[in-house]
Amino acid sequence: MSSSSSAASSSHGWAWLLFSSLFEITFALGTEATDGFTRLWPSLLTVAAASAGIYTLSQALKTIDVGVGYTVWSGIGGVGTVVLGTVVYGEPMTVWKALAFVLIIGGALGLRIGDHRAARKAAAAASAPTA
Repeated sequence: MSSSSSAASSSHGWAWLLFSSLFEITFALGTEATDGFTRLWPSLLTVAAASAGIYTLSQALKTIDVGVGYTVWSGIGGVGTVVLGTVVYGEPMTVWKALAFVLIIGGALGLRIGDHRAARKAAAAASAPTA
């Protein structure tokens, strides 16, 4: 695999991961709306979002290490759920929550940068002439 196709493959994985995170957020928010899975339409939406989230996560993990992918997926899902929970359900936002978001987002970005650098290093090693 060339370094450009490796980078494109990794980018596709990260796109899948971001898309999957949206399903994760929908699943979490939808769970609240189900009222203990006693309401039909929110329950169906929640189950569909959970299924789609797992499927799209599995696509992302074809090119992203599972430890990195799952950590970023759950981090984005957690932050998105708390932010939208504040907007949709009126849950309180505190300074500590905001600080935790900054740390989670920083960690996710760090994992993304590390994954990108590792992919570039692996691609360079694969294309280097052997002795």
